[in-house]
Amino acid sequence: MKDVTQLGEGWSLRHGQELLEAAVPGCVHTDLLTAGVIPDPFIGLNETEVAWVGRRAWTYVRELGHDSAHERTDLVFDGLDTAAYITLGGRPVGTTRNMHRRHRFDVTGRTGRLEVRFASAYDEAAAVRAVTGERPNVYPEPSQYIRKMACSFGWDWGPTLVTAGIWRPVRLEHWSTARIAHVRPLVTVDEGTGRVEVRLEVERTAQGRGRTLRAEARMAGVRAEAVLAGDEAVLRLEVPGPRLWWPRGYGEQPLYDLHLTLSDDEGGPLDTWHRRVGFRTVDLDRSADEHGTGFTLVVNGVRIFARGVNWIPDDAFPSRITPERYRTRLTQAAEANIDLVRVWGGGIYEDDAFYDACDELGLMVWQDFLFACSAYPEEQPLRGEVEAEARDNVIRLMPHPSLVLWNGNNENLWGFRDWDWEPALAGDSWGEGYYLGLLPRIVAELDPTRPYAAGSPWSGSWDHHPNDPAHGTHHSWEVWNRQDYAEYRASVPRFVAEFGWQAPPAQATLRRALPGEELAPDSPGMLHHQKAEDGNGKLDRGVARHFPLPEGDFDRWHYLTQLVQARAVAAGIEHWRSYWPVCAGTIVWQLNDCWPVTSWAAIDGDGRPKPLHHELRRVYADRLLTLQPATDGLVLAAVNQAAEPWRTAVTLRRWGADGTLIHESVLDVAAEPRSVVRLPVPRDLLPDGRSAKEFLVADADGLRALHFPVADKDFAHPRPVYDVSVEPVAGQRDRVDVVVSARTLVRDLLLQADRLGPAAVGDRGLQTLLPGEQVRIRVTGCATVDVEDVRAALYCVDTA
Repeated sequence: MKDVTQLGEGWSLRHGQELLEAAVPGCVHTDLLTAGVIPDPFIGLNETEVAWVGRRAWTYVRELGHDSAHERTDLVFDGLDTAAYITLGGRPVGTTRNMHRRHRFDVTGRTGRLEVRFASAYDEAAAVRAVTGERPNVYPEPSQYIRKMACSFGWDWGPTLVTAGIWRPVRLEHWSTARIAHVRPLVTVDEGTGRVEVRLEVERTAQGRGRTLRAEARMAGVRAEAVLAGDEAVLRLEVPGPRLWWPRGYGEQPLYDLHLTLSDDEGGPLDTWHRRVGFRTVDLDRSADEHGTGFTLVVNGVRIFARGVNWIPDDAFPSRITPERYRTRLTQAAEANIDLVRVWGGGIYEDDAFYDACDELGLMVWQDFLFACSAYPEEQPLRGEVEAEARDNVIRLMPHPSLVLWNGNNENLWGFRDWDWEPALAGDSWGEGYYLGLLPRIVAELDPTRPYAAGSPWSGSWDHHPNDPAHGTHHSWEVWNRQDYAEYRASVPRFVAEFGWQAPPAQATLRRALPGEELAPDSPGMLHHQKAEDGNGKLDRGVARHFPLPEGDFDRWHYLTQLVQARAVAAGIEHWRSYWPVCAGTIVWQLNDCWPVTSWAAIDGDGRPKPLHHELRRVYADRLLTLQPATDGLVLAAVNQAAEPWRTAVTLRRWGADGTLIHESVLDVAAEPRSVVRLPVPRDLLPDGRSAKEFLVADADGLRALHFPVADKDFAHPRPVYDVSVEPVAGQRDRVDVVVSARTLVRDLLLQADRLGPAAVGDRGLQTLLPGEQVRIRVTGCATVDVEDVRAALYCVDTA
């Protein structure tokens, strides 16, 4: 039987004449940080102080001795970042130039000093660029010339921290006769029968050539056997009546253990393989209709409006992301009623723990191949690496039922058309051959059970503009960059794969990341932790369209920017959901951050939810009420994504700003499962927009929709008046209930719980209260607080 020796201990990092203790998995930055050689690059302006690290070569060393009776010993690296030259006992073992694939080297009988020498990623990129020639890039960094996490080189939300190191586990595998090299389980469901076609490839030792091998697959009480004279076999399992895996909100997520055993001709076990799989079908409906070209995910025959978020690496140093951290972040996504996570193409193929958590939580995964915002050469040495990387990761990830879509790239087809790449390229390769040729062929060969899309955005062919909202996927960035968020309502794309709005992180996150700094929008640390071009200018313009821009009041500015972020994203989602099934999904940019930064994220770099996170929970719920301006008046849309009909009475109330109820009416609404009902609001309920003193409220089943006909700065808001009390929670020393009772209209009340204590979290985000209404906010993670503490942490709209 194969045996494995993990090699996570005993490593050192050579720094000048010193040998520093090294963590494996890890990277140079984290080792230098642990040794006190560099300051924390996430704090203050330290990022610039450590830029030298990415421009140097680095060597990891350890002594390697092993004594095995097996015929073969392999040195296996699950991830090397990135251009490495490996020696053992002073003799070459191999070279690598790809962070995104696994590497295996035969070291049978060899011992001595193991050295992994990493070239500077900048030097490797320069050497490749000298061979391939220049290619355009959105950023002034050479990420397209090296198969490495592109956002290591910085992004408009990320630091420039160009890593190197043994970033995933390394081990010795000792084996004889044969080992399992690849397993591809093709899982399908047909007329109530689950089928698993297990495609097996083995590798043999010299002594194992020609020997008969046996393979056995087992799952759910069913087994299949095969005899191998060569190096490949197919084992077929049929499971009658399997329970189907569903996205969250549509059903349960049953998983089945699939075991594979490889044995010699006498029945002696040689190697084993185990994964959990799920039975489900997934299709992508891209058929043409009267609205253009669709893009609708269909799981188990059910058409789905995807409630999605974009995912970036959760740490600029991805070796620090633990399974527990993946689980926490993805649980936060599920708690916000998210059902799809897009793994963005400028990051990494995440660890198996990420996809395991998605399998269990019912989060569909849209997986980009790793190309983003750049023209990529298609010549060697990159082309061979791209193919090997794609094959490696398709095989690794395909057992996961949560994985529903492979996507060729992020914004590169769009970039070729709109970002002046075409004349600069002058006929040179730029990646089209990957996205429209190589990658779809690999997916069709290895994983034909899943759909493939060439890119995001992509209209389906060059017959339409790549970012045409009427065809395929669309990225909506004009709004954040140049327009008010109300402009989201100007179109109904078939699928919005990216859109978003910025806001700063929580106050506690800022205080940790910028110690001692007097916070201001333009203070040195705030500006350094704002990577977007004219980011603060766009934030200010976004606020100024709706509120008087506060001068010299950072706390008010902070609240208003977070409020506008939540409102902006909600405005887009409410509008687009109300047009299902024409629009079949939204994927917010973005769920998470990789360090403390002002960004589009709903959860900041310290893991604290912004108000946007709570707002996503509301607008992504199965049932949603929304009031939408239309050409002929105002529309009440009842969105029912649940499996049951929604029969409800919606109470519509026209209010005056002073708390006077002007008119009230009730509409009966009946929305069938997975449907939307749009009803015109009766004219006698429409607020008088000319007076700027009226607004409309719709309530049903605990859901609320609001319509104010003018911007906040033009509305006659009363000075907000409310009472506050703090009540202990019986038996819970770290929990309190904050109770707020409104005496006037209180719009978008927000408790910034982290101001009560760094670990404090509230269970609610923005709340609008009518006169006489009350809200109870459960706060966990804080000790004793009094009413004055709470009042100092409460904010609401106040333009009086």
